[in-house]
Amino acid sequence: MTFTYYGHSCFAIELPSGERLLFDPFITPNPLAAGITLESIRADYILLSHGHADHVADAVALAKQTGAVVLCAWEIFEWLGKQGVHNVRPMNTGGTWRAPFGTVQCVVAQHSSSLPDGTYGGNPMGFVVATTAGTFYYAGDTALTLDMQLIPRRYSLDAAILPVGDNFTMGVDDAIVAAELLRCSNIIGVHFDTFELIRIDHDAAIKAFADRGLTLRLPAVGASIPLRLE
Repeated sequence: MTFTYYGHSCFAIELPSGERLLFDPFITPNPLAAGITLESIRADYILLSHGHADHVADAVALAKQTGAVVLCAWEIFEWLGKQGVHNVRPMNTGGTWRAPFGTVQCVVAQHSSSLPDGTYGGNPMGFVVATTAGTFYYAGDTALTLDMQLIPRRYSLDAAILPVGDNFTMGVDDAIVAAELLRCSNIIGVHFDTFELIRIDHDAAIKAFADRGLTLRLPAVGASIPLRLE
């Protein structure tokens, strides 16, 4: 599986079978992603963790461009329908979809969620995606929460994709605790550097994880890396 980073919390996972899962598209408003065009992005599925503009800004355009199935909370499903997007599977926390490529379970995220028009965006969520090629967890925007310790009771994670920028989500210290609760040493950081309030010291963050026997990767915007550690 390949992880391609589009900046902020937007990334794609390409499965060995060829399916491409795109998460939380926020590209055109992000100056750090100025070198990426929407036309270059392919997606078979688009997964939205919550309704904030920095996670759904390009969701409508990319859903229409790609024809991808969109997975999201019920309230976001209703909002997308008003924008003319109808290839949508509404879900909510705790639900599992048995998809053609494996399973997607919606799990708890401690955050808030409103849509660009100011309406309520439903419960924020994370996702656990299990496939024959491997299993990963994307936390979405979240605080550290003890609900994370439930995930390894059901899943053995090959990677966890966690916010590390602090202020609006977990910071580095709490993300380290999250990794320990998840029993996952392979962490990919997202939701950092986009705004002044979430800028981090990369070297210090990587060292803090390493000091606890964990690996933190902070990919450059536009970079593709193996989801699993080599």
